[in-house]
Amino acid sequence: MKFKKFFIKHKITAWTITAILAVILVFVLLCLSTYIPKAADTDYSSEVCLNNAYIQSTPLISAHRAGRNLAPENTMAAFKECFENNNDYSVDILEFDLHITKDKRLILLHDETLDRTSDCKEVFGEKDVKPQNKTLAELKQYNMGYHFSVNGEYIYRGTDADLTYCRIVSLEEVLDYLRVQESLWKKQFNYIIEIKNDGALGNEAMQLLYETLISYDILDRTIVGTFNKSVSEYMDANCPGVIRSAGIDEVLDFYFSCMFNVDFSKKNVKYKVLQIPYKTYVINLGKKAIIDYAHKYGLAVQYWTINNKKDIEALTAMGADAIITDDPKLAYNLIHGNR
Repeated sequence: MKFKKFFIKHKITAWTITAILAVILVFVLLCLSTYIPKAADTDYSSEVCLNNAYIQSTPLISAHRAGRNLAPENTMAAFKECFENNNDYSVDILEFDLHITKDKRLILLHDETLDRTSDCKEVFGEKDVKPQNKTLAELKQYNMGYHFSVNGEYIYRGTDADLTYCRIVSLEEVLDYLRVQESLWKKQFNYIIEIKNDGALGNEAMQLLYETLISYDILDRTIVGTFNKSVSEYMDANCPGVIRSAGIDEVLDFYFSCMFNVDFSKKNVKYKVLQIPYKTYVINLGKKAIIDYAHKYGLAVQYWTINNKKDIEALTAMGADAIITDDPKLAYNLIHGNR
């Protein structure tokens, strides 16, 4: 209240102080993103690196939301684009997001609601459609490709549009499909799966996911992530053998440890993978020193969401362990094109 009165009474002074503080903050962030102590080059033959299958000398390619630049995100259309309409590139990791439904099924969806990606508003007159309030059967009615366009053309609209593969899909539907594709492509895929629910729903979704990963025998090939600390804690306490990525607070702790060259082996970390943005909020997390520091302590570093040539090439040169991208074809051609 006192600050508010001061601001009203001394507007010019208050705005000047605010501007100075903002400049100082930006300067500090720039310094933090620039000054990273050089770490020893990664020794990929070391025991600590060999003990983490996600530490790679050549980046793995992860299709973000199953390749959202190629087809409607998190739909079977996107998976089919990756595997059936494709002869000139391959992916290593499938990345997608999960929500729990009213009837306790796990379905693929990134957002909290269907509003951005489906026709729930335009065709059904519904807003704020949340998966936890609908059954899987009810969710299947929506067109998840309604807002997807190619060169400005909305190819999944109109009476002639084929919507067979643009419906909400369950986790089991996707895993069954990918089992077949593994046989055809003669390779095993890895997974990055993010739990989007929080609180009790998030814990319930995590338990269902854990049981499914065991049932499909892919627990050791799946990285589970979440932005919800309570779900991470539930994982650590109730899901033995799960491989999880660092939460937001853990990424920040890692970054400052790296900046001050802390002996990270003394920390009791529960994760094996860091999934971090390349450049965001002024801080540049895409540095070789950061990657080498993580590798020194047996942590893999995967970057999202990397969609342009320059960034893919830069991160590959730095030693990133995975490129999470909306355009896996571009990443594959840049990383493996000359091989």
